[in-house]
Amino acid sequence: MSEYLELAKEAARAAGALQRENFEADLNVNEFTRHDIKLELDVRCQDLITEKILASFPDHAIYGEEGLAGNQDSEFQWIVDPIDGTVNFFYGIPHFCVSIAMRRGDELQVGVIYDPMMDEMYEVDRGGVPLRNGREIGVSPRGEMGDAVVTVGFSKTEEGMKRGMAKFERYATRVRKTRMMGSAALGMAYVACGRLDAYIEEQISLWDIAAGQLLVEAAGGDVEMSPGKEKEDTWSIVVTNGKISFD
Repeated sequence: MSEYLELAKEAARAAGALQRENFEADLNVNEFTRHDIKLELDVRCQDLITEKILASFPDHAIYGEEGLAGNQDSEFQWIVDPIDGTVNFFYGIPHFCVSIAMRRGDELQVGVIYDPMMDEMYEVDRGGVPLRNGREIGVSPRGEMGDAVVTVGFSKTEEGMKRGMAKFERYATRVRKTRMMGSAALGMAYVACGRLDAYIEEQISLWDIAAGQLLVEAAGGDVEMSPGKEKEDTWSIVVTNGKISFD
């Protein structure tokens, strides 16, 4: 295990503990938007992660949903979503996670996704074995679309939603079941460990999917990404077990 992976796990566990302490408690809302919620706890969790990372690597960069920190000229960039599934968290739905990735230049090196309510730690070093709570994981063996269970996410913009609905309609009748679960990172973790066979979203931010990309690919799956049409550093993404096709 690299020192970067160890640090990512430590930071994710610390943020996850803070989330468990505040789950179903009174929450301070920084902003309600049409299709999202920004919590004060999101900021606190990212600040906690940032503090731990920069204490060990003060010259590294933090690129997170709640803002930037550190040396933005560094070749080492930590990509952080402190609570992926904030709306779930706010409504008392216990399906959310901490997502932390680190890349050097354009190459992802470390990926960690931590589900604090299930106490499940997904982790991978570049070139290493993907693990869940210390045990090796891999994608499902299912190869037929009719056998697949697929999670679908929808954008926070009207145009992105329209494109997402078009994809949903195209595939929903061809698969066994579709699920809308509310956390992109956990959706990718579930593909990596074989619980799901695919995850599709028309517009998603890098911090939601960076750790999951490394995890899925290490577990034998495929991640196809194309630049988003409306916002910088957003992506249209199709994640599969590498055996089913969404052509």
